[in-house]
Amino acid sequence: MLWRRGTSLEAQGWAEQSFARRASRNIPTAALTPRPLRSYSAPFPSAIDAMFATFPALLRIPLVMLLLTVNIVLHVLPLFVFTLIKVIMPVRMIRLACSRILIVIAESWIAVNSLMFDWFTRTRWQLEGLTDLRYDGNYLVLCNHQSWVDIPVLQKIFNRRIPFLRFFLKSQLIWVPLLGPAWWALDFPFMKRYSKETLAAHPELQGKDMEATRRACEKFRHMPVSVMNFVEGTRFTPAKHDAQSSPYRYLLRPKAGGVAFVLDAMGDALHAILDVTIVYPNGPCTMMDLIAGRIRDIRVHLRELPIDAELHGNYENDVAFRERFQTWVNTLWSEKDTRIGRMHDQPVVQQQEPQRCAS
Repeated sequence: MLWRRGTSLEAQGWAEQSFARRASRNIPTAALTPRPLRSYSAPFPSAIDAMFATFPALLRIPLVMLLLTVNIVLHVLPLFVFTLIKVIMPVRMIRLACSRILIVIAESWIAVNSLMFDWFTRTRWQLEGLTDLRYDGNYLVLCNHQSWVDIPVLQKIFNRRIPFLRFFLKSQLIWVPLLGPAWWALDFPFMKRYSKETLAAHPELQGKDMEATRRACEKFRHMPVSVMNFVEGTRFTPAKHDAQSSPYRYLLRPKAGGVAFVLDAMGDALHAILDVTIVYPNGPCTMMDLIAGRIRDIRVHLRELPIDAELHGNYENDVAFRERFQTWVNTLWSEKDTRIGRMHDQPVVQQQEPQRCAS
């Protein structure tokens, strides 16, 4: 198992894309062998990283927040420009070109955010299973959910390694300044969720969230995409865990219906499921903890699962299929709960001076 920095992951992602592009032009195989990437046995691959991370907190935290804000503005403004062009131009080729440009802008935005977290924090990353991913594949990404930090973690490890991640967002988030319209421009689906009381008072609202999911999935069928689903539907807290009487130690009860509906709506457009497990060994954390460099370790396990024919079916109306699918999801979640326990028990790698591994 290797402790690596995000810059190495980004470089590897670009290398894999370059390799694929050259292969498509029928360059001889011998000429296509990519050079091995440099890896690092310590958390910091350069003295520059260590220097920024050791800035006094009173200077470092405001500086990181300022740089994150500048990064948002610098990427969101051109994103809005190309979104406007995409909306008003009737020519299909121009719209497709604008869509590709929007993804390039978003990936650059994520890459700069990840680079800043590398520079300004001492966070150690332990990544397992991050191999054989395809930038041209379509994935359903399933993950446990503990914190808002989960999102930049997923973006960091997957950026430019699989198609751009899209999350199902609560409809209220569209009003977040700059970010809400940016998510809309990038085709993030917004879901309006109703409480049981609201649905009881207004039965006509039943199924509206599923209609929104189906519309989003229909759009996703015609573009490279990675659909992200936090299966628990909400962030883990001890209070929620107790209220649910969850049978798992580290997880809330999974909601199988959303997963089944995406698989059904996407059909054969999805190539595989990516089962992601995120662990913060030092306990619950917030975005401010990440910005302030208070998250010492982040551990991520990834495995790719096939999408068998048994995972497709009518979850709402086929009782037998619903029971089989719930059993599959519950088994997946039991395995994940056991895995989280093992990941917590792994010893923390002590920080050491950076040493370059052989190329």
